[in-house]
Amino acid sequence: MNTSGKASQLQALRDRYVPKGHPNATPFFVESAQGAMLRDVEGREFIDFVGGIGVLNVGHCHPKVVAAVKDQADKYLHTCSMITLYEPYVELARRVCEAAAGKSPKKALFVNSGSEAVENTVKIARCHTGRAGVIAMKNAFHGRTLLAMSLTSKVKPYKYAFGPMAAEVYQYPYYAYCYRCPLGLSYPDCGVACAEKMREFFIGTAAAEQTACIIAEPVQGEGGFVVPPAEFFVKLKAICEEFGIVFVADEVQSGFGRTSKMFAMEHFGVEPDLMSVAKSMGGGLPLAGVVGKADIMDSVHVGGIGGTYGGNPLACRAGIAVLDAIEEEGLLAAAVRLGDTLAARFEAWKDEFALIGDARGLGAMRALEFVSDRTTKAPCPEAAKGVVKYCQDHGLLVLSCGNFGNCIRALMPLVITDEQLSRGLDIMESGIREVSKSLGK
Repeated sequence: MNTSGKASQLQALRDRYVPKGHPNATPFFVESAQGAMLRDVEGREFIDFVGGIGVLNVGHCHPKVVAAVKDQADKYLHTCSMITLYEPYVELARRVCEAAAGKSPKKALFVNSGSEAVENTVKIARCHTGRAGVIAMKNAFHGRTLLAMSLTSKVKPYKYAFGPMAAEVYQYPYYAYCYRCPLGLSYPDCGVACAEKMREFFIGTAAAEQTACIIAEPVQGEGGFVVPPAEFFVKLKAICEEFGIVFVADEVQSGFGRTSKMFAMEHFGVEPDLMSVAKSMGGGLPLAGVVGKADIMDSVHVGGIGGTYGGNPLACRAGIAVLDAIEEEGLLAAAVRLGDTLAARFEAWKDEFALIGDARGLGAMRALEFVSDRTTKAPCPEAAKGVVKYCQDHGLLVLSCGNFGNCIRALMPLVITDEQLSRGLDIMESGIREVSKSLGK
């Protein structure tokens, strides 16, 4: 089929019928995708280091996922799980609960999006504790619906002009950002004061006795792939237990193998009370959920949680196929190897390029932070923007992040081949070199 000019035709339709507030990070229109590769309607190929923003840990159109969805589509598409339940829902609930960290009995609720999952963790925590207060972290991203948006830290573009925000939501300064420690301390000599500061927060900002839950990303996603000190969540969880506060781990972006563990909180040796999951759980289909300790999950009255499309049978079948692929294809081990390769390459770039202030991450969830001056650590968003543009122009899709927009994150599918990975990293390195020259660095 002749696709010449098709992108411009689609762009015209997009401009006419899609609101401008819905962003597009690239000017491309995808035609097909497989594994870690995308092809657009003009026939150009791109190596994918974005993965649908962390949705495609098992890759585009994984054969197991596609086969499961096709098989389910021939049986039934929807009944509403609140009316007539079905085997894929309960089987996925079993698999996810058994995969979650910790020995406590667990139960799972399935919904449609990460935002919906986050909102349900708060509803469940409030019902369980009889308290209203919710503490989130600065630099965090938890979604775009009202309560999730209120938990999200960054104002522009996520909260700007959409107020008022939901009540009883408090933002805790994320002292655990070691590269930019607000306390001016150095780990490990700091004694992980980033967690202990919560006690002061209880005095001056949000009373512990009125706090239902504390919610945190194990690795901050939109905030710049920030990894806290190893002891941070251990101390934070202990504080939660001391005051009867529910500890919620938002694993929407970090879950299902991205950090080389099924869930990132395993790296910290902490069992969350509740966990929001989404993105890569569905292998490309809309699927999210809350996984938590059974007694907390069961504290909600009948009818208090649910949704018309939550746990759609096609999505649940896809979720089961994702878990099969992770287990049968050794994708957690692949994430270890991928993470080691990324860490080595990123550290080498940090040594070579003065624009790179920090290289960090956990497993295959890695990021570079660009600065205009390493002494002052002044953010350099124009460097990140320039590298992203260079990569797009040379057949690689990457995405920026960070509170200042000065980080580039790696979220390539775990099934990426060595050749695709090497070629993509070479393009990224060339982009960093080109941008460094253009900025005189």
